Amino acid sequence: TNKVAMFTNTITPNFSTDTAYGVAPYNANEVSGTGYTAGGNVVASPTNTESPTGTFMYDLADASWTTSTITNARCSLLYSDALAGNNAICLVNFGADYSTVAGTFTIQWAAGGMFTIDLTP
Repeated sequence: TNKVAMFTNTITPNFSTDTAYGVAPYNANEVSGTGYTAGGNVVASPTNTESPTGTFMYDLADASWTTSTITNARCSLLYSDALAGNNAICLVNFGADYSTVAGTFTIQWAAGGMFTIDLTP
């Protein structure tokens, strides 16, 4: 099981040492508010494919928090909730702060997947 949690712009990640949800800096500054539960949403429809040939693609359904009031969401952390350590997989910076007031907050992933890795040397 993977989850997507959202954080404010007050975190400063270090991609060499920040390895899991619930561990600094992902142990503080998670967004909160009506319609959002700490820990985020379970990922729906995760898929791993080789698309195009020589490229690993991880894709998932868009994440949504309906009837939510969320303030200043800046990034989302995809992490493995099934592992004891809640290991981080990918952090996505939205590029700006986004908020909702009694609305739907949706993270719409790109048509080419959440992320791709070129496997060709």
